[in-house]
Amino acid sequence: MMPTTEATLTKECYDFISALVYEHSRIRLGPDKQPLISGRLNKRLRELKLSSYEQYCDLLRSPQGQAELSPLVDLISTNHTHFFREIQHLDYLRDHIVPEFVASHPREPFRVWSAACSSGEEPYTIAIVLAEYFLKHSERPWGIEATDISTRILAHAKEGIYRKDRVNMPETMLLHRYFQQGIGDYADYYRVKDSLRSMVKFHHLNLLHSPYPVAQNQHVIFCRNVMIYFDQKTQQELVNKLVQQLAPGGYLMVGHSESLLSVKHNLKSVRPAIYRRVP
Repeated sequence: MMPTTEATLTKECYDFISALVYEHSRIRLGPDKQPLISGRLNKRLRELKLSSYEQYCDLLRSPQGQAELSPLVDLISTNHTHFFREIQHLDYLRDHIVPEFVASHPREPFRVWSAACSSGEEPYTIAIVLAEYFLKHSERPWGIEATDISTRILAHAKEGIYRKDRVNMPETMLLHRYFQQGIGDYADYYRVKDSLRSMVKFHHLNLLHSPYPVAQNQHVIFCRNVMIYFDQKTQQELVNKLVQQLAPGGYLMVGHSESLLSVKHNLKSVRPAIYRRVP
């Protein structure tokens, strides 16, 4: 029977769900997150026609529980993002990294990986920056790999459709060049044009699981606002994996609220939240 009121998430159920989420995704859920998780999962219980979290935990323990892990992590994953977020990284990409690469690699394609792409704003923003640069300065093959642990949010990213109020560009001409406005019922939406979407390849990926569906020797990796959800051991494991994917001299971008001070690495800090693999 579908519950008529919200179910109560007990400490026992929360501890079980937290441990399962950590085992599957390494996302650390502290005691302070219990109200947030309860709010996010209540809708899932209604969809499954379950009346209690005890029933939901029984489902997770059952043979069918493996299939529920992906929706569980989808709902718990935070997907807050927007176009041209932390613009200092994008300015550095345009003004320093790309010109340096073009000068030192006259024929090699330029590769970027958006490692936690969420609903797609980050990789499409990077694509706009690169398209603009190569349009004005030098033709060059380039491409972006985009990955995320959430299958639900990846489906949205692949569509490339956003509400009008979310498509905020630093210059109006970028909106006209790279987006097309919907008509009729979709007049309040914009879609990323096919020419830009074709430059971004999306893959489902848990960053702690190898092998990666992404080529090695990436010239830039954006992995922003991810490590804040991990403990130090997991941060160390993730940084080790990311460094292996970087080309010598390649750059790693982390969130401005993050730091690599607590982990060992062979990266050189070049700007706040920007690191470079020592050639």
